[in-house]
Amino acid sequence: MKINTELTTKFNEIFGAKKTNQYFSPGRINLIGEHTDYNGGHVFPASITIGTTGVAAKRTDDQVKVYSINFPDAGVISFSIDNLSFDKKDSWANYVKGIVLKLIEAGHKIDTGFELLVSGTIPNGAGLSSSASLELLAAVALEDLFHLDTTRLELVKLGQKVENEFIGVNSGIMDQFAIGFGEIDEAILLDTNTLAYEMVPVKLDDYAIVIMNTNKRRELADSKYNERRSECEEALRRLQTKLDIQALGDLDETTFEANTDLIADETLIKRARHAVTENQRTLIAKDELVQGNLSAFGKLLNASHQSLKEDYEVTGIELDTLAETAQKQDGVLGARMTGAGFGGCAIALVKESEIPAFEENVGSKYLDVIGYEADFYVAHIGNGTTKINQLAL
Repeated sequence: MKINTELTTKFNEIFGAKKTNQYFSPGRINLIGEHTDYNGGHVFPASITIGTTGVAAKRTDDQVKVYSINFPDAGVISFSIDNLSFDKKDSWANYVKGIVLKLIEAGHKIDTGFELLVSGTIPNGAGLSSSASLELLAAVALEDLFHLDTTRLELVKLGQKVENEFIGVNSGIMDQFAIGFGEIDEAILLDTNTLAYEMVPVKLDDYAIVIMNTNKRRELADSKYNERRSECEEALRRLQTKLDIQALGDLDETTFEANTDLIADETLIKRARHAVTENQRTLIAKDELVQGNLSAFGKLLNASHQSLKEDYEVTGIELDTLAETAQKQDGVLGARMTGAGFGGCAIALVKESEIPAFEENVGSKYLDVIGYEADFYVAHIGNGTTKINQLAL
């Protein structure tokens, strides 16, 4: 990856000329394993080549000044390292502020301010995890600028803490983990209970992952995300009156179905059933991909979407139109919503030669049903958050 000289020029225009460093932090897709991360199950994400680039430099005073090319109307947002409280008017800068706070709380020395210019290619609200991308970008930049003695796992955990404790979104660790640890052409099978993980080669041959963006904004904090999490926690609590389990991810399907009477609430049973069956699908998906069985993997994607629609009820007409239309197209092995749901994106495994027709057919149907257009991106699996060292020639 090469340094973006246009961003350096923009930084100098906004903040004045000085020595800077550049960093890149990807977005992520989750191949399968949705809403399992906070249920102690497995997830199967991968970092992608669209993401957030940052240009940063230290200051000599206590001021932090940040600017986003994506939100130019917000201008330069400033705050002091001595006043790191959440402030709604600081909008996206709260993610940077939260990272500074959590690093300091963890005992790391950030004794001056800094300047940070960011430019993102992740569509806002698309469910490709632009917030976690920004968190890890800020964390890795600060690690580098202030020579912090930390680890990638610590930065990943601090990113999740920012979401949970500073922003107020009760999310799991998958997004930050995928973005922090991603590698080219490999997905991460992550046990969210233990954080044990393995890198799994994803050989798609003449297929590609197409991201389908509903263009319906999905704000996690305003969605039913926390409600679903609470429902799963209550189902788990009822199961624990008899079963010795720490999380829904500890259960296989047979054991779960034999004990649904303990839950005794149809809605809670459906929510927990999704968490259990989706975890099993994720483990099977790893085996199918290792064996190169893309057709079987595609069927798992379809089953995942059906469960997210019927048992977890987090899809909605936009995601259902995209995924279910995609499943019927020539050259498609499978499709499902990805991310938290309620808008955002779906993914499809599509034969590369069929992608133009696929986008035309699915896009046309979506426009007919929904009334506005979807966007399509061909996803490539790329590296996790990193410092960019190479100058563009």
